[in-house]
Order: sequence, then C-alpha cells, then structure tokens
Amino acid sequence: MGEGTFGRVLECWDRKHRDYVAIKVVRNIDKYRHAAMIELEVLSTLERNDPSGSNNCVALREWFDYRGHVCMVFEKLGPSLFDFLRKNEYRPFPIDLVQDFARQLLHSVSYLHELQLVHTDLKPENILLVSLDYCRAASPGRSASSRVVPASSAIKVIDFGSATWEEQYHSSVVSTRHYRAPEVILGMGWTYPCDMWSVGCILVELLTGDALFQTHENLEHLAMMEQVLGPIPVSLVQRANKQAAGYFSNARLSWPDANTTKKGVKAVKKLNSLRRWILEHGDCSAVPYLDLVEDLLAQLLRYEPEQRISAAAALQHPFFQLRLAPSIPTPSSPSPQQS
Repeated sequence: MGEGTFGRVLECWDRKHRDYVAIKVVRNIDKYRHAAMIELEVLSTLERNDPSGSNNCVALREWFDYRGHVCMVFEKLGPSLFDFLRKNEYRPFPIDLVQDFARQLLHSVSYLHELQLVHTDLKPENILLVSLDYCRAASPGRSASSRVVPASSAIKVIDFGSATWEEQYHSSVVSTRHYRAPEVILGMGWTYPCDMWSVGCILVELLTGDALFQTHENLEHLAMMEQVLGPIPVSLVQRANKQAAGYFSNARLSWPDANTTKKGVKAVKKLNSLRRWILEHGDCSAVPYLDLVEDLLAQLLRYEPEQRISAAAALQHPFFQLRLAPSIPTPSSPSPQQS
C-alpha cells in the first residue's frame, strides 16, 4: 500500500474479523523501532481518551513483533487527500468539501493539543478518506469536464510517528518542507502553533490543487512566504538562531542572493496574495465565500506563532457557520474504486 524510510504498509486480510486491515511494518533498525514504540504510546493514549473514535484519528487494532519488526495493525482506510488530488489531475476540491475536511481536521488537531501532543507532520498525505468510493458531480470553472469527488467526506488523521509530547524534547526541525512553519525554519523553537501553520497550508492546497510553498531550500521558502504574506516581522527576525539570522540583513530578507537561480526567482515571483492565488487556481465554488476563507487562512498563517489561531478557536470561525450546498450527489450510491 505504501513505502517509506520507516518501512512499508501492507494490505492484509484479517481472518478473525473477516475484513481488510493495513499493517505498518517497521524496519528492524534501532532508531525506527524506538520511533515505533513512541508512536504506539501516542496511539494508545489517543484510543484511551477517545474509545469511540469520534476525534477522527486512525484506530490501532493491535500490534506485534515479528523477527524484530514492530508491526502495527490499523483499520483499512481509503486514499489520502493528496492521492485523491493526484488521481483527479490536481483539480481543487469544491468549497463544501474543503469546509468539511477543515472542520474534521481542526477537530482532530484540537483533540491532540488538548492531550498536550503536537502532530508535527500534518499534510494531505497524512489525511485519509475513510471510504474508497467516489462519484461524479457537476464541475464548473477550472475543473470543467468531469469532476470526481469522494462519495463521503469523512477523513482520519494518520502517522503519529513524529508526534511529540509538549513537555518532552523537541527536535530542531519538524514537518515536511512544504508545510513547515516559519519559527521552525528560523530555529526559534516550536510548539502547538506549528500544526496550525500546516493546517493553513493544507487548506490552500485543497482549495487550489497546488501546494503553496513548493521549495526545498530555506531562503527560497522564506521568500515565498513574503511574496504571499508580506514581510517577515522584525520581531521574528530578532528571535532567529545564528544560522537563520544569516538569511537577513538589517532585519530584511537577503533574497535573491548570489546563489539564487533564475528558476528560483520564477518560482517565487509566480506566487501572489492568498486571495489572488485562490481566485486564479481555486474552484469557482469558493469565490462567493472568499472573504471568510481569506480571513481564516490569514489567522492560520500568521508569522508570529503566539498570534496564530488555535484549533479550538478556528472551529468557531464564521466560515464554519456557513451552510453550503453539497457537491456530493445525494443519495450517493457506491461507485467502483478509483483507479
């Protein structure tokens, strides 16, 4: 089903319960075994505090050790939101689905933060649809022709291998690059707000079909942030560690520098304000609600982590009070699995 540095995920048939499961088989190497044991502790805590699974986190059925490999047995879910976008030619999701995904994701993150856990690796690959089924719906705008939408908007958050207890040691670098918060890049230390920055990046991607900050280099990443969100505040620059302080001169970002390529300049300059980016790349169903969407994103993507909105507060945002027309046909009948 998937493979990574940690090992691989296998689809298996559970003969006892007579259904399919996903088994995460961890490599028999000390650092991966250690990380797996921490993940098991986190998963156990999540289940113990939410036995009904109402907080949209993946359920661990059991685990075992096979020849030194930690094997975690999970419920089998559908594709990730990233895989759904990819197989749908990166067409953006309609606004009602983005609203529903965002509400569930924030509910999960709020639950984690209440338990004093920071996920640290939120991204579309780590948000799975519960169902494999999909259906076709009317598709105006950029996504004209055939729009494929999930038959159900139910999601679950997965991959707690990097989750960190607030009171425990925090590694200096966390999060997958595209979803990494500025305080992480600047070496300022991080806590719960780094998850909220990731949520903001995820929502932009679901709204437009494109990852917002597509880069692999710190200086370029910061330049992209400034292109979209404006100058990085002096108060943040003053808190940067020694290495990150080298990206600035007189509290202003030193970009482009001598090492910046034409490709790098183009990648930064193509970006625009959040509003324009969504207007240019988003689904037209989002346009009537753009003011509320932009306001929510602005609060999620605040530079200063202390000023970034919390998950619990974000759930009270007026965007989630909107009653949006459903894009999923009702009643929805099961469809063949997406190929």
